[in-house]
Amino acid sequence: MTRHRVLVADDHPLFREGVARTLAESTLFEVAGTAASGAEAVEQASRLAPDLVLLDLSMPQGGLWALERIARLEPAPVAVMLTVSEDSEAVFAALEGGARGYLLKGIGGTELVAILQRLMEGESHVAPALAARMLTRMHKPQDAPPDPLSTLTAREEEILRLVSAGLSNKEVARRLDLQERTIKHHMTQILQKLHLRNRTEAAILAQRRWGDG
Repeated sequence: MTRHRVLVADDHPLFREGVARTLAESTLFEVAGTAASGAEAVEQASRLAPDLVLLDLSMPQGGLWALERIARLEPAPVAVMLTVSEDSEAVFAALEGGARGYLLKGIGGTELVAILQRLMEGESHVAPALAARMLTRMHKPQDAPPDPLSTLTAREEEILRLVSAGLSNKEVARRLDLQERTIKHHMTQILQKLHLRNRTEAAILAQRRWGDG
């Protein structure tokens, strides 16, 4: 079995060495190199061409800084953040920057190896503690779009209500004691404000909003 070549980048020597040892002892990964900073990670990723790069978020120059540059390599290795940061903005920035996974440092060695293997097979992974928070943020209701009918003047609304009730321009003019050409003028204004093509579309919109008028 071909082992995936990994670069481990973290500024804490004990943690870096521990992760490297865990991966080296598995049958799935080979440690191609280690780095203690973002700049060193970029240099080694370019020189060693690993299959996978593990990046700490808070090392000198930062994991996001390194990720941006490593993602431009040809071919680009699979990039995974391995950090203590649970900041949602950092998670989104990492995933948008090209990271395939975002893992927290509390993960066990066996689980780390299993997840990295799945990532190498094309999957993505976000630490469960962060996934629910991300989903909540992604599905947070957005501000409701403005009601286009709220842009109408009182007279325009009055006319549109009558039109939506099925009255012709002539009948609306008679009902409001106005000239028919005045009603036509108002309808032109209404269609422009609502970005509609004809009075039928305007009537349908009004009926949905106001019922039978």
